[in-house]
Amino acid sequence: MTWKDKKKVANYISERRRKYKQKLVELKGGKCQLCGYAKCITALEFHHKDSSKEGQISKIYNRGWERILKEAEKTILVCANCHREIHEKQKSGETVTYF
Repeated sequence: MTWKDKKKVANYISERRRKYKQKLVELKGGKCQLCGYAKCITALEFHHKDSSKEGQISKIYNRGWERILKEAEKTILVCANCHREIHEKQKSGETVTYF
């Protein structure tokens, strides 16, 4: 495979991931479910509510839309700041409530 072909494949994968994330963000309400942030989609992340996750959403984009949706059901959409705060609370042993 030539470098041009590799670049086309990489671009295709990046675009597919971007589209999947856009769809998932829309399905989750389009904004941080804790603070309402909605300015930049790249600052929105998926946080698993419990430990029953199959994998990170960002790592399973190549496993089919149905599988992605199933995994996304286990998450809440949060901005990067709220996501970091959730993990800090969990590290310190605090109970985290999402709604």
